[in-house]
Amino acid sequence: MPTRALLFGLLILLSFQTVKATHIVGGEIYYDCLGNNNYRITLKLYRDCLNGQAAYDNPAVIGIFDINGNFIDSVAIPFPGSTLVPPTINNPCYTPPGNVCVEEAIYQTIVNLPPIAGGHVISYQRCCRNNTILNLINPGQVGSTYTITIPPANLAICNSSARYNNFPPIFICQGAPLVFDHSATDPDGDSLAYELCDPYDGASSTFPMPQPPAGPPYAFVPFAPPYSGTYPMSSNPAMAIDPQTGLLTGTPNIQGQWVVGVCVKEYRNGNLISVNKRDFQFNVLPCPLLTVSSVPSQTVFCAGYVVQFQNTSFNATSYLWNFDDPTTLGDTSNLATPTYTYPDTGVYDVTLICNPYSPCADTSVTTFYIYPPVQPTFVTPPGQCFDGHTFNFTAGGQFMGNGTLTWTFGPNANPPSSSIGDPQNVTWSSPGNYIVTLQVDENGCTGTFSDTVIVYPMPTADFAATPLVGCNPFTVQFSDSSVAGTPMQYLWSFGDGNFSTDNNPVHTYTNVGVYDVMLIIQTTNGCVSIDTFYVPNMITVNPSPLANFAVSETTVSIFDPLISVTDFSIDGDSCLLDFGDGYTINGCEGAHVYWQYGNYVITQYVWNEYGCPDTFQIPIEVLPEHRFYVPNTFTPNGDGLNDFFMPAIMGVENFRFTIYNRWGEMIFESRDIYKGWDGRYKDNKCQQDVYVWKIEFLDIASGEERYYIGHVNLIR
Repeated sequence: MPTRALLFGLLILLSFQTVKATHIVGGEIYYDCLGNNNYRITLKLYRDCLNGQAAYDNPAVIGIFDINGNFIDSVAIPFPGSTLVPPTINNPCYTPPGNVCVEEAIYQTIVNLPPIAGGHVISYQRCCRNNTILNLINPGQVGSTYTITIPPANLAICNSSARYNNFPPIFICQGAPLVFDHSATDPDGDSLAYELCDPYDGASSTFPMPQPPAGPPYAFVPFAPPYSGTYPMSSNPAMAIDPQTGLLTGTPNIQGQWVVGVCVKEYRNGNLISVNKRDFQFNVLPCPLLTVSSVPSQTVFCAGYVVQFQNTSFNATSYLWNFDDPTTLGDTSNLATPTYTYPDTGVYDVTLICNPYSPCADTSVTTFYIYPPVQPTFVTPPGQCFDGHTFNFTAGGQFMGNGTLTWTFGPNANPPSSSIGDPQNVTWSSPGNYIVTLQVDENGCTGTFSDTVIVYPMPTADFAATPLVGCNPFTVQFSDSSVAGTPMQYLWSFGDGNFSTDNNPVHTYTNVGVYDVMLIIQTTNGCVSIDTFYVPNMITVNPSPLANFAVSETTVSIFDPLISVTDFSIDGDSCLLDFGDGYTINGCEGAHVYWQYGNYVITQYVWNEYGCPDTFQIPIEVLPEHRFYVPNTFTPNGDGLNDFFMPAIMGVENFRFTIYNRWGEMIFESRDIYKGWDGRYKDNKCQQDVYVWKIEFLDIASGEERYYIGHVNLIR
């Protein structure tokens, strides 16, 4: 539901609780002297007129009493008709609700009142008020009494009373200042004084229209604590009226309905001659916020001369900015979120008018402090060797120079901190990487810059080598283990007249001896220094023996595979011969027979007294050849002589040997050159006869396939 609809509904709920709106919302009574003891009495009544016609009294009966409350007379005044009261509100930018109605009826009559002691009291009473009034106890049972005194002749002859010039606004806005002219006019020019006062109660729900009304004295309405006639409603600042001007002010802070009473006192020659007590009902609304100009307060004070302004205003459609730049007339903008570049540092009062040139415009002024960013820096000095180091610093960067500088060098530094612009001769207690920070605090802003200063350790040359002892020629791996804070250059001296500039060189010694090794290192930047590491007698190079031998032949047949080795080694203390077929002998020379054809390498291993080895090799080739012999007769009689028929064959592969009887039936087969026929077939002895044999094989030497056929005599 829209906000305004909610407000309307709230007002209806607060103001009008009955089916017919008959509640009094205000009134007053005053008189004019017409001469000859004739007085025109005026009764103004204000009532709700929502939900049908307002039921004004017809007639309205006023009572006339003496000063002591004794009844004198009553006068019935016919209903004169009523008029609508414009629904005014104390906010020119807000339209009051259109479905709320207040009517005014002005009753008048003329009465003749001869002077009496103490004067006359004229009164009217009516019940009741709205049930929703907040500052009264049981407001639906509280009525109204409007009364005024005509002074006796000794105080004023033919006096006309004061009357109020304006009726208060029907609606006032919660949280909005109320400034209302509640002044009155006195026809006689008497002195007037204003005050907030307690309204009178009157009538009752049982007798809402007493005819005639009761006479004085009258009871006051029962205010609900903490409210009273002088503090009639919740307001900050409190509701007040100027006693001389009648200006009614205050800022109501709780919505609802409130009864307020105002008295204007009439004085002549310093004597109080009459009091016009008016009461009325204020309807406090939670009026919607209208145009509000708002610029967020500055949070960053050192962002430079270019400012991007933020705009948190609302209910605004147009804008007018003034950036308070005295150097130009063009320091304005109509953008919602403008950017402005200031010519210099300073303090500027920025004005934002929302909806300018409108009666409901709103203006805000926000102060901005324009300073450049605080951006300190310094030139970091190059690293130094620890021995004799000292560092100098100078603050630089972007800042105005009116702030506080704080250098932080750390607890290991001397000094650990400084507040001057160019601290000198700063040292540290040990080598290392140290963070130096410069902080500048200026104009409420802080800027920092940090960098690392390096105090290098002094370079220390060191190295290792492996192995340290070996046989000529001897290869050594040197490994640098030097320590330095910056890159190094190397110069190695190996002791044999050779040098290297590698960091981890490999060097081969070619002469027998004992050698000194030296490493010189030099750092190349930052910390420039030289250190030397010297190791005497570090490398020992022992002599090596010489292996050598001769063989009887380098190529032999498988049928004559004997090889003889003759030693020719030098300076060896022990030897091992390896003939390449898995056979070895301890010694420098010897002989060996090969059982398989092929290529072999004979290796001689020689060691001297230092354990230094040497080897010498000669390749040997054993040639394959095939040879076979097949007998023509065998006697398988079990005497152990000539019991098997088999060929004698060498130098073949893929061997196959078969026997056939005279009918061509194969009775024996073998693929093993060492397996012969025993004269049986299927475990039965074959009869004495002539049999056919067939031999197939691959000649290893030539690579040719061959086969032979012949006959054999089986004799039993």
